Amino acid sequence: MIEIGRKLNGRYHIIGNIGSGGMANVFLAHDLILDRDVAIKVLRFDFQNDQAAIRRFQREALAATELVHPNIVSVYDVGEEDGLQYLVMEYVKGMDLKRYIQTQYPIPYAKIVDIMEQILSAVSLAHEHRIIHRDLKPQNILMDESGVVKITDFGIAIALTETSITQTNTMLGSVHYLSPEQARGSMATNQSDVYAVGIILYEMLTGNVPFDGESAVTIALKHFQEEMPSVKMVDPNIPQSLENVVLHATAKDPADRYKTAEEMSRDLYTVLAANRLDEPKWQPTGLIGETKILTPITDDMAMPSSFAAMEAPEEERNEHEEIEQQEAEDKAKKKKKKRNRIIAFVIVLLILLVGGGLYLAGQGSSEVKIPDVSDKTEAQARTILEDAGLKVKEETKKIPDESIEEGNVVKTDPVAESTVKKNREIELYISTGNKKIELEDYTGEDYKDVIEELKKLGFQESRIKVSKETNAKVDEDKVISQTPEAGEEVDPKTDEITLVVSEGPDDIYLANYASLGYSYDNAVAELLSYGIKSSQITRVDKASDTVDKGLVMDQDPAAGNPFNPKNGKITLVVSSGPDKPAESSSESNTVILGSYAESYTYDNAVNALLGLGIKQSQIAKEEVDSDLPKDTVVSQDPGAGASFDLNSNGKITLRVSKGPSNVNVPSISNLSPSEAEAQIKNAGLNYAVGSGDSSKGKVVSTSPSIGSSVAKGTTITVNYSDASEPANDENS
Repeated sequence: MIEIGRKLNGRYHIIGNIGSGGMANVFLAHDLILDRDVAIKVLRFDFQNDQAAIRRFQREALAATELVHPNIVSVYDVGEEDGLQYLVMEYVKGMDLKRYIQTQYPIPYAKIVDIMEQILSAVSLAHEHRIIHRDLKPQNILMDESGVVKITDFGIAIALTETSITQTNTMLGSVHYLSPEQARGSMATNQSDVYAVGIILYEMLTGNVPFDGESAVTIALKHFQEEMPSVKMVDPNIPQSLENVVLHATAKDPADRYKTAEEMSRDLYTVLAANRLDEPKWQPTGLIGETKILTPITDDMAMPSSFAAMEAPEEERNEHEEIEQQEAEDKAKKKKKKRNRIIAFVIVLLILLVGGGLYLAGQGSSEVKIPDVSDKTEAQARTILEDAGLKVKEETKKIPDESIEEGNVVKTDPVAESTVKKNREIELYISTGNKKIELEDYTGEDYKDVIEELKKLGFQESRIKVSKETNAKVDEDKVISQTPEAGEEVDPKTDEITLVVSEGPDDIYLANYASLGYSYDNAVAELLSYGIKSSQITRVDKASDTVDKGLVMDQDPAAGNPFNPKNGKITLVVSSGPDKPAESSSESNTVILGSYAESYTYDNAVNALLGLGIKQSQIAKEEVDSDLPKDTVVSQDPGAGASFDLNSNGKITLRVSKGPSNVNVPSISNLSPSEAEAQIKNAGLNYAVGSGDSSKGKVVSTSPSIGSSVAKGTTITVNYSDASEPANDENS
């Protein structure tokens, strides 16, 4: 175990332990050269003497460094120190997918599709580089605080599965996602990763893995012997199209499975489209062929090589053999009892066959076709649908239709003739005749969902306009406003609707928090006011002999750079004071005051003084007249460089500007240029020449006009007459 505080390779400062697994321990560390947090995976001590494992670990880890993708944890470095093999990776602040499922289930279908698309994008790139993960599971999939998925351990799984470091405890965590071909002992392929992704999709939809058991062997057998349980048994509302993706990805025969991760991604992309929600249940093509007799698995058959990797450790082998022998004897006894039970069961089955057949004929299938109830009254439609074993929503939708009489049913959702499960809830769309419909309020909803809803109401997509604009208060892709507004009546066949959709917040430009004397808390408060989350702000404390403790001394990105409040990240470097132990003499109670006049606001000066250890009660504020901007420190007492005893009853007085006072533009009509300029400047205003002869003419007007009340320092433009013309007293 690496001790906390150690500097690995003189570069990576170990901060803490963030996890452990069957083959490695993971630490949070800070890269002192690139000034960033990293995750370091250190090969466990009991594997350090396996040279074959070490070579493969290094080779495969180096191969993983080639995988540059936003959904793959970046591998920065591979190294060895004092016999410790380690891997330096991107640090992902968040949780793994296993924890996400446990805490967030049930997960919205759209969110599940988004997560799966990110996973498949990463897997597809890895397969292009001829890297098979081999150990895809929710524990190897991380999610940062922004919801971005990142897969870890690419290329490392092969280093484990093909060497002596594979152990029972590591396989137990992975066997729930093991493909049938791997369970039989065959080599893993790209489609093995696709199978694992299909199991992960099943788990996100249901909250549990499809196959479980007391041992790794039991679970592995289920993967290639038992039918995949239906996700709709857990959640009947799951669209058939989404279950079809699970079935297609987890087909027992690789020939029936998606050929590539890209193919699965393309299918998943449209899985929630309205025209796919009730598609027929997917069936493997292998079921169409001849029935094949499979060789049954018996106790005398050789165990697949992959099962050998799941045996218990050496020292427990004899005990396990005794248990297995006892289990074999118990099985023989159970088989005899089972044979007798089967005979009795067949007799009972024959008796019940006729009655059962009649019963099933009466009950029908668990799936029904939705009757066509168009042009029926609402009451008639409800009766017909309920008689067919379906439920009807209490609320209905109103849409105009020229051919269907007002009050009658236009269509259903799902559509007529679709095959659905019994008790499926059906929505009725009722005709308003040629009348217009009243628009609902779509603000705050996802614009894609709104478009689908409008299409159901009869709007053609060409009549739905989308305008995007930045907005700091409304989440990305949500509707900010709509035209026509909610409550207005429209005709979907002729009217257009415009949705103003948020692109999220616009970029902002960061202030220079260091030069402005911001404390860390004040800088964070300002950043939060822009809509930036606290999780996007990182604090790094650093010793300084020149910057007061608690004040920001640097930042990344630097001031003036564009910054996106939604997904940008900022690091504030904060002074921790001088890098030396506190002195025990009375000097430790004395601080040296900085210069705060003319460059600091009152609040910033107070923050700087508090950072020195001066109490708020020792700071006095005095407002004075000044031409400096309002709240700017005009002077201080004691002055800059003075010593101040923190334990004394002394006070520091900050004289603060009330802001420039106003003056009236002086009366300078008919004055010569020199006289006019003198009076303007004497009033504390700036003089500028306007039109006319400024050498021999007389003042005819000013801008702002004579007598106007303006702030000191305002520029007054003076207009003159031509030398040959008499002056016009416009301002008198």
